[in-house]
Amino acid sequence: MQPAWTPPLRWVFVAATPFVLFSTLQAYRLDSLVIRPPAETSLLRLAILNAVYWYVPALLTPAIFRLGARFRLDGARWLRALALHALFACGFSVLHCACMLGTRLLLIENAGKYPTVPWTMFVQRRFLENLDWTLMVYSSVLGLSYALAYYRESQARAVKEAQLETRLVEARLRTLEAELQPHFLFNTLHAISSLVHTNPDSADRMISRLSDLLRITFDRAGSARISLQEELEFLQKYLEIEQTRFQDRLSVHFDVDAETLDAEVPRLILQPIVENAIKHGVSPKQGPGLVTIVSRRHDERLWIEVSDNGVGLSAGARTRLRNGIGLANTRDRLECMYGTAHQIEFSDDRAGLAVRLEIPFHAVVPLGGEAAFQVA
Repeated sequence: MQPAWTPPLRWVFVAATPFVLFSTLQAYRLDSLVIRPPAETSLLRLAILNAVYWYVPALLTPAIFRLGARFRLDGARWLRALALHALFACGFSVLHCACMLGTRLLLIENAGKYPTVPWTMFVQRRFLENLDWTLMVYSSVLGLSYALAYYRESQARAVKEAQLETRLVEARLRTLEAELQPHFLFNTLHAISSLVHTNPDSADRMISRLSDLLRITFDRAGSARISLQEELEFLQKYLEIEQTRFQDRLSVHFDVDAETLDAEVPRLILQPIVENAIKHGVSPKQGPGLVTIVSRRHDERLWIEVSDNGVGLSAGARTRLRNGIGLANTRDRLECMYGTAHQIEFSDDRAGLAVRLEIPFHAVVPLGGEAAFQVA
């Protein structure tokens, strides 16, 4: 349970005021219908009596809220709490009756009691006339206190559940990134090892560029989302490694719309797609290969396409590609971040293969430092 909440008195009095006004006008009209001159009907007296009639329960409302929170009817000792609330309701009725009688004594001679009627009988009659109303008011205020308490508890649970879900998604994203980075690193180290003996200079350049790449990775560790500009900077470093490996057999073309550079994208979202384009498209191809990266903004959507002019995919190769670590990881990360608001499509209508991503467009401020990637 959250700490007991009580409504501010000004709210309660504001809520009670329309009842005061309505009851006053109702009583004034009733008094004008009795067989006596209308001049004897006092609007001020009726207003004071009805103000006490409604404002006393309003004044006691915070106390009823606190009693409801302390003696819960939904707890293990609900029977004891029920008995206590019955006692409190009777006390509320007595106090309300006493306030009304005191006010009547101040405004009306003998509080309107006929001389022949004993005070004990008069007080009992006044008490019993309003007993059902005061019990109903106490029960209504008590019920309202529980309704508001349950609402606040449900809101608090919803917030906690949302926070827990966010933490679970973030933990899953970290797990997916941790799975992806060794995969990328091992593939790069394997490429370097194949050049150590045949082309030491190229291997040396690849190690230097891998060092730059790892520096960028560690600098942005913990950031699940970065700007497209930062993602392209990382991708350029990766492609420099691959171009060292493939020499003239690999060309890269960036067709990036300047207004998309500040778009928010998942970190390391493009590298696995480009890696697959090189591995399955360019590498088996005889002759020069081209990888093209395109980004555009359409209204509130960002789409990015990675295409190659390679050999394309057979049905079996496409199945292996879809189920591989890189693209499977990419799909899972997009699902975690955007749910059904993302799309990932494969197209081989033209030479090679194209992979297109579409996600919501959200602008993000890039990390500090001069951007290495510039739009041509």
